[in-house]
Amino acid sequence: MRKILTATGLVSSAAALGLLLASPAAAATGKSQFDVVLPGQKPQTTYYVENVGALSGTMTGKSAVYWQIVGDQVIDGSKRFTSFKITTRIEERLTKTTEDHVVTKKTCDLTEMVNDHYSWSADDPANTCVAPPTIYDGELWWSSDSTIVYDIEGDGKGLITQELQGSPLIHG
Repeated sequence: MRKILTATGLVSSAAALGLLLASPAAAATGKSQFDVVLPGQKPQTTYYVENVGALSGTMTGKSAVYWQIVGDQVIDGSKRFTSFKITTRIEERLTKTTEDHVVTKKTCDLTEMVNDHYSWSADDPANTCVAPPTIYDGELWWSSDSTIVYDIEGDGKGLITQELQGSPLIHG
């Protein structure tokens, strides 16, 4: 009986130690939407972006882009964008109110995808940009953020920058 109690005690102690040493798991999502009005008879489109900062041993950041045409018909099906890129960033702060510092980032080119599809609502690697993960420091405040830079075909305005809502802060 004593061996059983000792073994049980060791297993319980090991499990408790594992829980104490395990990194906390947390995820936070920021959501944005914006409309793009295209020249001529091209369809106006609403874009939705979810920025997810997640902690599971390391800090990760990803941005998923979805879109839907506003009207129900496409009259002009020609090329809409000469460029459509999203940059996803993992950011840290020393305190809750100080400025962000970019730790890692990645730029993903979605030009071909947004030109080839008038709408996209699926969760898929093709519409998701993932920044390289980084080592998590619980003393800092963390978030995932992104920016889309696009150039509309034929409007003569050049690059347009769309700042997006970052994820809420993760700390502790």
